Amino acid sequence: MRRSLGFGLPEEVVLPRGAVESLTVSGPEWLSASHQDVEVRWRPAEMAPGAETEVEVVFLDGRQVTASYPGTLRHLGRGSIGRSVDVELAGGCMQLMIPDHADAPASLRFTFSLEGLEPAAALRLLRIHQRIVAGGAFHVRARAGVISGGDLPAKPEAARQEAAELRRYLEDLEVVQRHCEQYFPIPAELAPVDRITLRAARLLIDGHCVISPFMPSARFILNGQDSPVLRALLSGEPHAVRVECEEFAITLAGRRLDLGPVLFFHPRVTADDAQQALAALDSGHGDGQVVTVRPANKEHFRLQLQSATTRDEPVPAPLALPGFPEPR
Repeated sequence: MRRSLGFGLPEEVVLPRGAVESLTVSGPEWLSASHQDVEVRWRPAEMAPGAETEVEVVFLDGRQVTASYPGTLRHLGRGSIGRSVDVELAGGCMQLMIPDHADAPASLRFTFSLEGLEPAAALRLLRIHQRIVAGGAFHVRARAGVISGGDLPAKPEAARQEAAELRRYLEDLEVVQRHCEQYFPIPAELAPVDRITLRAARLLIDGHCVISPFMPSARFILNGQDSPVLRALLSGEPHAVRVECEEFAITLAGRRLDLGPVLFFHPRVTADDAQQALAALDSGHGDGQVVTVRPANKEHFRLQLQSATTRDEPVPAPLALPGFPEPR
């Protein structure tokens, strides 16, 4: 009732039959009556917003515009305690309630849904949400001038952190989709392992080296050919290993996303069952021998797209995912 009758927002107020004992209508004899078992509905009178309906929601730092988003003015309302502005944004709705009393604070309500949206569209809505929770000055303005506006209080830090983490997820997903040229709506659910995989994929696409928490070891099948390099690896001393893989893909939301040729490597690797493999080579039965190699000190293999490799040894970029320890 406060929103609809107090500020004139275009929302119907319904009192169901169970909440109404009776309704008495006063007026001419032909109209006056008392009614039982009735449902009562109120709705503000329609108020056309005027000829100009294209507006912008503008966020400000002093006089400097920090962000602006186009929208459509759906309704200008007037109620018993103030006025309201209702703006439709792509995928969302912003409602502003301004009390007539100068000392009373204005309030803003922004509602949106990310369901069924691709990351690029969802990011726009989330950025608006982040601007609101961060607080500060904003205007709703048309070409003729400012329609309304005010200063928003900052939301608690927990709310801002939650929005920031969701934004990082959407940005990672948008980058991976664009790189793989596969576009699909945001998954309704994402397992923690998928979130880690997505973050690593985004860093790889950006040209970084990452430590894969899912690669503590690698298995090779020998073809029987002997070489000093192979015997050095099987000597028991740590050696550098670099393997070029021409196809590297992740699975996300039931889709296979190919990131392209990748290099996985580590500067200090030792082989399991090295003596057994050496004996097989010495006897001429090395063909088909399985060799498992592991990075030293319980570390994991490192990954980098081949297109981003240089002569210098890359420094792994942190995954920087809250609640998840950085892999070694």
